[in-house]
Amino acid sequence: MRILYLDIDTLRADHLGCYGYCRDTSPNLDRVASQGVRFDNCYVSDAPCLPSRASLHTGRFGIHSGVVGHGGTAADLRLHGHDRGFRHAAPRNSWMAAMRQAGLYTASVSPFAERHSAWWFYHGWREMFNPGRGGAEIADEITPHAMKWLADHAKDDNWFLHVNYWDPHTPYRTPAEFGNPFEGQPFDEWIDEAKIRRDFEGYGPHSAQDLAHLGPCDPGQWPRLPAMIRTLDDYVKWIDGYDVGIRYADHHCGLILQELERQGVLDDTVIIISSDHGENQGELNIYGDHHTSCHGTARVPLIVRWPGMPGGSVDTALHYQTDMAATVIDLAGGKVPALWDGESFADAFREGTGAGRDALVCSNCAWSCQRSVRWDDWLFLRTYHDGLKDLPPQLLFNVADDPHMTRDLASERPDLANEALAKLHEWATEMMNTSDSGEDPLWTVMREGGPFHTRGQLANYCTRLRETGRGHHADALMARHGHWMT
Repeated sequence: MRILYLDIDTLRADHLGCYGYCRDTSPNLDRVASQGVRFDNCYVSDAPCLPSRASLHTGRFGIHSGVVGHGGTAADLRLHGHDRGFRHAAPRNSWMAAMRQAGLYTASVSPFAERHSAWWFYHGWREMFNPGRGGAEIADEITPHAMKWLADHAKDDNWFLHVNYWDPHTPYRTPAEFGNPFEGQPFDEWIDEAKIRRDFEGYGPHSAQDLAHLGPCDPGQWPRLPAMIRTLDDYVKWIDGYDVGIRYADHHCGLILQELERQGVLDDTVIIISSDHGENQGELNIYGDHHTSCHGTARVPLIVRWPGMPGGSVDTALHYQTDMAATVIDLAGGKVPALWDGESFADAFREGTGAGRDALVCSNCAWSCQRSVRWDDWLFLRTYHDGLKDLPPQLLFNVADDPHMTRDLASERPDLANEALAKLHEWATEMMNTSDSGEDPLWTVMREGGPFHTRGQLANYCTRLRETGRGHHADALMARHGHWMT
């Protein structure tokens, strides 16, 4: 058995051709999807990068592992405590440790562990190559290392290779010589000038007027980015930068697939394609980055081509990405560790049928403190700390009809909002009843001053808002969050 996992950071599912996007961003990934299974409703349990990969690799939701943020206590796994042995016991095995027990040789090309000081990520890998730029790598700094590994090992049996690309992540930095294959092409026109004007007068990190966290971008340093998004032309430049990053990563994925084909092993290699999170691209007045637990950020692409199993199909069931890891362990002949929250759907996958969860709960505590509930056609967002954004405590969207979340239905459908709150309460109760510590890390983040990326920045941002004619927004933020400054 050979398994290749193409892990493309910050990749929205709906910006891939195989998911219906109007641009040809992903010809190589689309080919894999045509031969495998495309999962339409795969969500990370915890976003963004650090909490997402913590859940995927430990098999545990952030509320159990303790990792829900990017800094502070909630950026580290909880200690095992008195029952910790000389090594991790099998019930706590990571994804890769379980794959090794199933007989696979595990290797990764990724800067992730060093970027986030997530040293637990090394658990289970036999080889780990760190390109050394902490996520600032572009694809041509990743691919040569993967190609070298394949040159030495592609024809071996029983390996798992993880290749981690970062090109769709802000700031968009695809080399100029790659050009812009989308210049002048149609784009997803869900957004218009009227929304951009409203967003420009609004506020929040990565809002239309504050694209670089709490201020404008520097196009001199990042020529693929506009300084701000004032007009539809600015938005097109912005989205071109994102889509070109996807196309560049796809091109390099194609080089790896070509190498497998050259060595005669492509047809019998399992191909998995996914991401650690999506990306807000104007939804909720957030342009770029990954600030919420919404449909745009928590939903990720998942494509699996498994030789000898049904392909060319679509699975519409609700899945956590962590369930995918459990399923891969199962299909490889391994055993899903006992303490995992991830659940295998291997039987349904073998039969070509869909079998998922009734509902999903997703979190983001790095840029906001927020949890969402996804069920049927609905997405409910419960915000505990808005991360200096214009987010009310409750939002409800029909993401089947309104995937870009333009119409909040919380006041029109209080019955559904109450149903979601009940689901969230039931989930949190179950998680606490099975918790090692009995502490919810979301509230740890709140006690430590709120989401890491906006912690301690209220005064500076209010100054920025007043200097740009948005003093009323500064007043609103001070009314909500001024107590943090006392």
